[in-house]
Amino acid sequence: MTDKFYLEEAIDDLHTLLDMTRWATSRFNDAELYFGHGTDNAWDEAVSLVLQALHLPHPILATVGESILSSRLTKSEREKIAELVLKRVQTRMPLPYITNEAWFCGMPFYVDERVLIPRSPFAELIQNQFSPFVENELASILDMCTGGACIAIALAHAYPETQVDAVDISTDALEVADINIQEHGLSHRVYPIQSDLFTNLEGQKYDLIISNPPYVDAQDMADLPDEYHHEPELALAAGEDGLDLVDTMLRQATSYLNDGGWLFIEVGNSEVHMNNRFPGLEVIWIEFENGGQGIFAVNKDTLVQYFSSKD
Repeated sequence: MTDKFYLEEAIDDLHTLLDMTRWATSRFNDAELYFGHGTDNAWDEAVSLVLQALHLPHPILATVGESILSSRLTKSEREKIAELVLKRVQTRMPLPYITNEAWFCGMPFYVDERVLIPRSPFAELIQNQFSPFVENELASILDMCTGGACIAIALAHAYPETQVDAVDISTDALEVADINIQEHGLSHRVYPIQSDLFTNLEGQKYDLIISNPPYVDAQDMADLPDEYHHEPELALAAGEDGLDLVDTMLRQATSYLNDGGWLFIEVGNSEVHMNNRFPGLEVIWIEFENGGQGIFAVNKDTLVQYFSSKD
């Protein structure tokens, strides 16, 4: 049967929000889609698609309850949902690019193919205000490789008195960042800056630097599912071991950290290469309650001592 047949059948025969969600789940499983951009299974992906298609708020199931799934849909609503499902199946484009909406730290953000879709475990660290590492109020924070500025904006909400610099090498990504900064009303505290890592930040000092940089190694790049090839390669690939940018940040961060400052970097699966690239560097790997791995913390003093011993 053709995709067109399934589309017309769904529009004609299905009636409720639950009907469409179940149908979408079946289509996703049948197409063997990959999930990893906000959901990790076909059902949750279908729920997210249906809610976004109907302009229903993301947490509505938690606040209203699952009784809303029995709500009947108009024909035009069923048509919209079916078309989005068909696009997801045919293009294998991640859902947030199709709807131009992603959620991070409980907040919605605009995304398109100029930026990565936010999915970092940094969310848990931000919500916990980097405890127990950061104990004092922060005057300034740097979000390096900011992409669409989702992390920078979440930081600004967590620290309402703090300035956040949102840095990226990509002017395309910074255009998306500016959309989100304006949408969240934070243009007075979150500043998008074009820079190749620290190049354009001469003289700046920060109490906290965090980064979710490109960190995918060559082997993982070759093995990525189709969905990930819609994301900008510039924001994913980072050399043979995935640590090319991390190397530069670790070496240069001490010049941009205030005394007592901390650096947090996400390296994902490239965690396995850290000991080979930086033997003897004592970093603290973060353990997450909500899942995720591959983020380490290191303070300024540790970096100073480590790299001075290498000179």
